[in-house]
Amino acid sequence: MNVLRQELDALNGLLTVEISAADYSQKVKNTLEKHRKTANIPGFRPGHTPAGIIEKRYGKAVLAEELNKLANEGVYNFIRENNLDILGNPIPSESHAMEGSFEKPDAFKFTFEIGMSPSFEYQSVLKKGIEYNTVRVDEKLVSQQIEDIQRRYGKMMSADESGAKDLVVGTFSELAADGSLKEGGISHSTTLSIEFIENTEAKNLLIGKKKDDTFKLDPSIVSKDDADKASLLGLTPETLPSSDVAFEFKITDIKRMELAELNAELFGKLFQDGEISDEAGLRARVTKDLEHMFERDADRLMTRKVYDSLISDVQITFPEAFLKRWIKLSATAPIADEDIEKEFEAYLKSLKWQLIQTKIFKDSDTKLVYEEVLAFTKGLIISNYAQYGIPAPEDAELEASARELLTKKDQANSIYDQLAEEKLTQYFKTNASLKMKPLSYDDFLAEMKK
Repeated sequence: MNVLRQELDALNGLLTVEISAADYSQKVKNTLEKHRKTANIPGFRPGHTPAGIIEKRYGKAVLAEELNKLANEGVYNFIRENNLDILGNPIPSESHAMEGSFEKPDAFKFTFEIGMSPSFEYQSVLKKGIEYNTVRVDEKLVSQQIEDIQRRYGKMMSADESGAKDLVVGTFSELAADGSLKEGGISHSTTLSIEFIENTEAKNLLIGKKKDDTFKLDPSIVSKDDADKASLLGLTPETLPSSDVAFEFKITDIKRMELAELNAELFGKLFQDGEISDEAGLRARVTKDLEHMFERDADRLMTRKVYDSLISDVQITFPEAFLKRWIKLSATAPIADEDIEKEFEAYLKSLKWQLIQTKIFKDSDTKLVYEEVLAFTKGLIISNYAQYGIPAPEDAELEASARELLTKKDQANSIYDQLAEEKLTQYFKTNASLKMKPLSYDDFLAEMKK
């Protein structure tokens, strides 16, 4: 067997596999002999069917199967031995038919198309400069975070008059056309958090109210959508009344969060061994924690910006005609040409990123070895426990859980992707030209949402 390579251009080539009779004849003969021993042919005892009948019935199919095996083996061995960097898999050539006869088998030729992985460079994109946004951790932000801590450890108390951050407990009651309570109408008790109501008119209407105050209130202006409105009225979205149905709201209680004091008791709940003993120490710790948290967010934003720049500015030319044929031939279900065209740009974008990431990993000798993936998985599990305030299990149990996770394909793929992104982030921070640009917290959030 011989394999010949022909370069059509920098991105497309042909591999022709030449198969002689000596390559397949004995293998075909052995397979036909196995058929002869097991074939159940009318008029002949099993194992005694004449070889000529067996060859007539099975010979072409066995030969075709053996030729297919040899052709594929020859192509893939040639690719491996010559270190060819190809896209997808070789596909039968449209313009070169098989050469050889099944009626008089002798030499055969099979020609395959290959698409070569394109060459490109990405370093210039990294060196041109990527904006790295950080969050300015100012006194206002620290104070907000400390107030959130005080709320978390505070006590809910009843208040005489509603304020901007209070909860208002009350009852929605449906009104009749004359403004009186409708007999048998909708009536449902609920709680409204003034702080999170988006409608300014509704906020102003609820602030400054007292227990037993009763007033008209449209549930639409204190809800986010139909599902939220239905919940306030004890209904489902399908049973909501028309928008012209009026409601009154009677306040039955006003709840206010009494902030926990910044004292030794609170510090003892938050920290161990007297690590923090006063407000100054708390502010310093909160500042440090916020900076650490925002650094992770800043890294994610930076990685996204680098990705966008690489996808936009790295120039890669693909063997598009080959790729479209390969997609069509390798699809598990028939796919129309127009459907391939519709999704092709998105496919090329995904392939482009795959090639860039692979090249970065190769150039930087970055690998994802199992032991490192295992340690990373254990860290993810510990973080999940920490979110719920639960101590992580002993290392043996932790490792068993991590190994179990990595046996599940979807979860393992997700973990490998997370670790790969983390390694890319560190590579970008070290090798990209970063332009530092601090932002306010609000501006940073706006940037993250783009």
